[in-house]
Amino acid sequence: MLTKIYAAAIYGIDAHAVTVEVNIDKGIGYHLVGLPDKAVSESSYRISAALDNVGYKMPGKKIIINMAPADLRKEGSAYDLTIAMGILVSSGQILAPDIDKYLIMGELSLDGGLQAIKGTLPMALKAKEDGFEGIILPKQNAKEAAIVDGLSVYGVENILQVIEFFEGKTKLEPEKIDLEALFYKQLAVPEFDFADVKGQETVKRCLEIAASGGHNIIMIGPPGSGKTMLAKRISGILPPLDLQEALETTKIHSVAGKLKDEKGIISQRPFRSPHHTISDVALVGGGSYPQPGEISLAHNGVLFLDELPEFKRTVLEVMRQPLEDREVNISRARFSVTYPASFMLVASMNPSPSGYFNDGDSRMTSSPAEMQRYLNKISGPLLDRIDIHVEVNPVPFDKLSDERRGEPSKVIRERVVKARKIQQKRFANNPKIHYNAQMNSKEIRSFCKLDDTSLNLLKNAMEKLNLSARAYDRILKVARTIADLEGVPDIKSNHISEAIQYRSLDRDGWI
Repeated sequence: MLTKIYAAAIYGIDAHAVTVEVNIDKGIGYHLVGLPDKAVSESSYRISAALDNVGYKMPGKKIIINMAPADLRKEGSAYDLTIAMGILVSSGQILAPDIDKYLIMGELSLDGGLQAIKGTLPMALKAKEDGFEGIILPKQNAKEAAIVDGLSVYGVENILQVIEFFEGKTKLEPEKIDLEALFYKQLAVPEFDFADVKGQETVKRCLEIAASGGHNIIMIGPPGSGKTMLAKRISGILPPLDLQEALETTKIHSVAGKLKDEKGIISQRPFRSPHHTISDVALVGGGSYPQPGEISLAHNGVLFLDELPEFKRTVLEVMRQPLEDREVNISRARFSVTYPASFMLVASMNPSPSGYFNDGDSRMTSSPAEMQRYLNKISGPLLDRIDIHVEVNPVPFDKLSDERRGEPSKVIRERVVKARKIQQKRFANNPKIHYNAQMNSKEIRSFCKLDDTSLNLLKNAMEKLNLSARAYDRILKVARTIADLEGVPDIKSNHISEAIQYRSLDRDGWI
């Protein structure tokens, strides 16, 4: 008897429909075809034990299972429940006339229980797109899939519940979540507040500009000056995720298996801070079984690289294309996938091997040659892609001992949100651009027009600092954001002047 059960395979961050065809005939043997990986091939052992332990049997006949389309690689153990239900129906052990109306996924334990799987949100979206009545999956993944409106999501704890549901012996209650309450639950109070930061007003200003326009920023300063402390607080002043951004971000984390069980949707912008020993594949994604890397997990959020020169040069260089295109293309002999990677890069570094500027008051100093050699670990093309360079100096004692709290993140975020709204209105006709940092040459020409004074000021800076064409564009983008923060329609000379000041590493002799 031939039975068709429906499942899904993850490719990139999207799901593709998979039809699991189970045919049981005279003879003996278990044959699984359709490009399964090792985990899928081993499913027969888990299925056999699970069925035994819940009172059913693996039939002693010839079982042929085809996973179509046969040229799409099937990975992981999430097909256990699909195959097991197909075997039960095809062998006549249960009757399930409505089984083709549901997408079924889950990993079986030997006792018949179900383990959590990855990528259930893309699977649920695919089930809705293909017109299925519902999706059946492990209880641990139900909240995540229940985000999808208009689809019945059934979370189950063991295979017996699925069998009894299709035989009409029991009813399953679809998972319900209050998406609005879940989404806005954690938006009000940021975990880290700028009010805790003493001094560093210039750096705070730079971070506010960076958050307002989505600009990449690098902070250069000695140990203990507050670089990491400041970086951790930037996500608290970024605008809240809208629902579309939240769904897109949740999809990526779902595919990577990074979602926490108690959460159905990511409501806060991601903040990723990988260690400097990370490999290039772990940063950008890929591998034998393609997975999103850190830059994709930071999509719609912040990627913080602490001690930038300590990262391997090859690791840093692979970021150059994603920083421009805001997506990463992983191409291998057997596959090619694209992951979104629209993140805000926040980096920090010491100015020298000793950790201090070439200053007579410092505890340790390095010569200008040593400092330059240290800075050369970061390539010019990568620095060109960072919009704002700012020096972070140690905080003096009188400010450290001041009991007064600084400006809270909530107040700064209000200004950032106001500036972002101006940008959303500006780019309303271009769905691919949401903030100033995403502007290309065409938008820069349209929205960053300069008067004669500003043009001459920028010309002099370009000539004296020997800036590249990319640095020219970055200055204009930052100036546009500064003007938006002031709420003025045109870029003025003071905006250009401030933007030029934030190109520290382009200046000869800054050390």
